Amino acid sequence: MPRTDTGNAIVARGLTRRFGNLVAVDHLDLTVERAQVYGFLGPNGSGKSTTIRMLCGLLLPSAGDIEVLGFKIPQQADELKRRIGYMTQKFSLYEDLTVTENLEFVAAVHELDRARAKARIGELVERYALRDLRGQLAGTLSGGEKQRLALAAAVLHEPELLLLDEPTSAVDPQSRREFWDSLFALVDAGTTILVSTHFMDEAERCHRLAILDHGHLVADGTPRELMDSLSGHVLVVASTDLRRARELLEKFPGVDACAQIGAHLRVLASDGAGVRERIGAHLREGGVEAKVETAAPNLEDVFVSVTRGRNEHAEKAA
Repeated sequence: MPRTDTGNAIVARGLTRRFGNLVAVDHLDLTVERAQVYGFLGPNGSGKSTTIRMLCGLLLPSAGDIEVLGFKIPQQADELKRRIGYMTQKFSLYEDLTVTENLEFVAAVHELDRARAKARIGELVERYALRDLRGQLAGTLSGGEKQRLALAAAVLHEPELLLLDEPTSAVDPQSRREFWDSLFALVDAGTTILVSTHFMDEAERCHRLAILDHGHLVADGTPRELMDSLSGHVLVVASTDLRRARELLEKFPGVDACAQIGAHLRVLASDGAGVRERIGAHLREGGVEAKVETAAPNLEDVFVSVTRGRNEHAEKAA
């Protein structure tokens, strides 16, 4: 079967996966341009991992069409494997092998000749700060060290596309920052990266972002586009009695979400004239003195807005 090429790294239309009566991914349309970081944001069970496994040919879709790097999936999954790298949330290398032995094994799997394998391993242990760990068993590495080793293994064969399934869930903030610096270096060299995450700060670093909820694509765009398109208002409420203020606001018409963030409440309110004034008056009527100010939306506000609206619609339909 010949390879086609749309100019995009990934194109999926109507992508669906069912497990019995459970619809894990529901008619997902997805387009990922080349040489960018495309993020999947969503809670556990939203369909992120299932989608990634279908895109790389590890899981058959129940319906829909997939094209990755010009290859039809799953029909051309074998041809695609040499052009992609895949890194899972769980460390998947051999813990009873050393760092070098793991990389040599991966090189053999990808059928790199001895000279090329030696050169790539030498390059990657330097790039990912593994040189002093080459003789150490992988199982004795720290979380951040395992992450760097897994990334080195995933890019050893210089893939065009890198698929990362929540790769930073088990590492410290500094390791996460260094990992993302490594991702942007790969993108600068022409690699396309699709990464799933549930960290809002990571989502903000993506060139483009998809928000998944219960198998549905509920938002898609650049982080700035998503924040600018948020319907409604974000308010910050400061008060000496935040507990009482929250009780009053959680049931107030037009308030979609209310959460305490440090010494204030962050309120997501439906669009409407004078919502700030109405909320301030409602708090005063309830005996709570508070300062209510508008705030710029962030990705968490977007996430709450698009997923809450869908969940309420599903509850009403049931």
